[in-house]
Amino acid sequence: MKIYYDQEVDAAYLQLSDETPIGVIEVAEGVNLDLAEEGRIVGIEILNASKNFPLQSLFTCEYEPKLIAGNI
Repeated sequence: MKIYYDQEVDAAYLQLSDETPIGVIEVAEGVNLDLAEEGRIVGIEILNASKNFPLQSLFTCEYEPKLIAGNI
């Protein structure tokens, strides 16, 4: 995952995949999902990011792996 922030337009983008999006769905005011074929989410755009989202949390990530039965 890659995270981008454009201060000039106050937009954050979370790139989840290298796939090229073919469509977009607005899921809430100022929150858009970029979709690839078959509805796969490839990115999340947050408009007015600094007003609607704690930007510092975008750059602080925690990862907790989940154990899946059979993959131990």
